[in-house]
Amino acid sequence: MGKIVYSALQPSGQLTIGNYLGSIRNFKGLQDQYECFFNVADLHSITVPQEPKLLRERTLDLMAIFLASGLEPDKSTLFVQSHVPQHAELSWVLSCMSYMGQLNRMTQFKEKSQKSEENLNAGLFTYPVLMAADILLYQTDLVPVGVDQKQHLELARDLAERFNNKYSDTFVVPEGIIGKETGKIMSLKNPEKKMSKSDEDVNSFILLLDDEETIKRKIKKSVTDSLGNFDYNDEQKGLKNLINMYIAFSGKTSDEIVAKYKTENYSVFKEDLVQLIADSLKPLRDNYKEFISDKAYLEKVMKEGADKASYYATKTLRKVYKKVGFLPR
Repeated sequence: MGKIVYSALQPSGQLTIGNYLGSIRNFKGLQDQYECFFNVADLHSITVPQEPKLLRERTLDLMAIFLASGLEPDKSTLFVQSHVPQHAELSWVLSCMSYMGQLNRMTQFKEKSQKSEENLNAGLFTYPVLMAADILLYQTDLVPVGVDQKQHLELARDLAERFNNKYSDTFVVPEGIIGKETGKIMSLKNPEKKMSKSDEDVNSFILLLDDEETIKRKIKKSVTDSLGNFDYNDEQKGLKNLINMYIAFSGKTSDEIVAKYKTENYSVFKEDLVQLIADSLKPLRDNYKEFISDKAYLEKVMKEGADKASYYATKTLRKVYKKVGFLPR
């Protein structure tokens, strides 16, 4: 078995193009280089309130998107987190080795707990410990991380080293994979904020499964600036955000894009950007429709993925239980 990669996404809502560009799009390349475990992190999703029926639907949706984006069950292990109970079991052991002060410094808890009183729960507070268990359970070597998740990866590394030092070598200490750097995709209506599906203004984000007409409407309404000159700089944040999207979907540099549209109106650039995004996402949307309509196949993929994941998870958990002093079953 070669180097192991682990990553997961929550089924807590429809995905934006930011989610796609930052993670899912990169998974296909990883599965050709490494032994990959990708899951739908439904345990993590209930740290904030969820509608049960909707959560089940979104779990299937995300699995269909994994497959539509090119992930193959014979190359990657694709599963639903709650179908492998070892995640929760290892999380408890690691919780007993986690320091309150360290968890209290986690920025995501601070941000989410301020949004709603319902978010002030122990699950959200210990969420990073479950994430550490997710990673360590598969003896993961590499974890794709963005800026938002670096703090959580550091906790996983700390807990692996703490356990290894106390009980002898048990866990691989994971490293991060920093993807090819593209500008962060920001809100179409407020380029000071990251693009988010939870934004109240539906015109502020582009969903992965939006059709061409919807993409056109949203890009047309997106903010640019009042300067009128086509440049890539921090003074023109709205335009810079749109150029970052063009860079991400086309592979061109900012200099190439500026040179191409320097003498054009913003409207011409926006029209081309709409076409670029729509054309780039069409194969995924078409594939998604096929997979989501075949529930039996989705269930087969999830069952086989959970069985394979459980095999590796059990091997790790047995070692952990023995070392902490639990009697064998």
